[in-house]
Amino acid sequence: MIHIPDFANATPVQIIFCFLSFITLITAFLAIFSRNPIHSALYLVICFFTIAGHYLLLNSQFLAIVHVIVYSGAIMILFLFTIMLMNLNKQNEVHKPRITRLGAIVSFCLICVVLILIFINSKPIEGEYIATGEDYQSIKVLGRVLLNEYMVPFEFASVLLLTAMIGVVLLSKKEKTEK
Repeated sequence: MIHIPDFANATPVQIIFCFLSFITLITAFLAIFSRNPIHSALYLVICFFTIAGHYLLLNSQFLAIVHVIVYSGAIMILFLFTIMLMNLNKQNEVHKPRITRLGAIVSFCLICVVLILIFINSKPIEGEYIATGEDYQSIKVLGRVLLNEYMVPFEFASVLLLTAMIGVVLLSKKEKTEK
């Protein structure tokens, strides 16, 4: 059974959480269903900012700031440049064949079913929480963990972003026509 919160007895944090969740969901749907790619990218930026607000509610200030800088800043600027360079807003663009759309719908439905089944079959962790006393909000601890234990995935992510950037430049490069 779904529990609907009672807003008469809600704390300010719960009200802010519900407001941020509402804005996040609305802008995420608008980003998906918007026909204009520029508007879609702007809705995604608003969605990223509200997710940063969720991080702030979880008392994770460093993660919120990094999220704003990386996603709302760098990644969305890359998206906007890609959209503008490739000129995806053409009205005479060829529509996808029906089989491609059908495949996308079937894939989406299968992913939704799998996620719903995982959610239904998941069980909460039971037991006591053991506090180690280590401050995971510390930049020193985060840097040590990121650059020691997760060095290879961190480097893979940087190579992937570099490859994507080179791909965008090559795709947007106009071919010279000989006269």
